[in-house]
Amino acid sequence: MAVEGGMKCVKILHYVFLLAFFACAVGLIAVGIGAQLFLSQTINQWVMLPVVIIAVGAFLFLVAIVGCCGACKENYCLMITFVIFLSLIVLVEVAAAIAGYVFRDKVMSEFNKGVRQQMKNYPKQNQTDTFLDKMQKKYECCGAANYTDWETIPLEPKGRVPDSCCVNVTQGCGINFSVKEIHTEGCVEKIGVWLRRNILVVAAAALGIAFVEVLGIVFACCLVKSIQSGYEVM
Repeated sequence: MAVEGGMKCVKILHYVFLLAFFACAVGLIAVGIGAQLFLSQTINQWVMLPVVIIAVGAFLFLVAIVGCCGACKENYCLMITFVIFLSLIVLVEVAAAIAGYVFRDKVMSEFNKGVRQQMKNYPKQNQTDTFLDKMQKKYECCGAANYTDWETIPLEPKGRVPDSCCVNVTQGCGINFSVKEIHTEGCVEKIGVWLRRNILVVAAAALGIAFVEVLGIVFACCLVKSIQSGYEVM
C-alpha cells in the first residue's frame, strides 16, 4: 500500500505538471502570434520563425493531451509515447538555445536590414509608418543606427525626422529640430541593449521550463513503471 500511496502522489504531481505544460503551450502560441505581427513588418526573411513557434506550441498542447489521457486511463503505450515526445522536446529546446546563441549576431544584422528597409517605405504612409513611430516612441530612439539615417529618406519637408523621434512628441516637432529636442540613438542598438538586459530573465525562464519538463519525464517514468508492475494507482 505504501507504493500505491506514493504513486497517487506522483500521479497528482503529474497532473500539476500537465497543467503547467498546457500553460506553456498556450504561451508559445501567443508568443508566435506576437512575433508574426512584429517580424512581418521588419525582418521579412524570418517570417517562418513565428510559424515554427506556433507549430511547436500546438505540438506541446497535443503532447500534454497524450500525457493526460495516458495518466487518466493508466495506459502504458500512451505514457511511453508521452515520455518519448517530452524527451525529444527537451533535446529540441537545447538545440534551439544553442542555435540562438550562435546566430545572435545574424539575427541583429537581419533586424538592422529590416528596419532600414521599412524606413524606405515610411513616406508611403502605410502600416510601416505606424509601426516605426510606435517603436521609436517606445524605445526612445530614432533611425536604425542614429537619427542621421533619416537624412537619406525623402520626407517632406526635406531634412526633417518623424515626430516620433522627438523627446516631447507634438505635431510637426520633427521639422527644423534641434538635436537636443530629439532622441539621437538608433533603434537597433536600443533594442539590442533591451534584449541583453532581459536575456537573463529569458534564460532563467527557459531553465525553469526545462527543469519542469525533466520533472515531468521523471513523474511519467514512475507512472509507467507502476502501470507495468500492475499497481492500481488511483
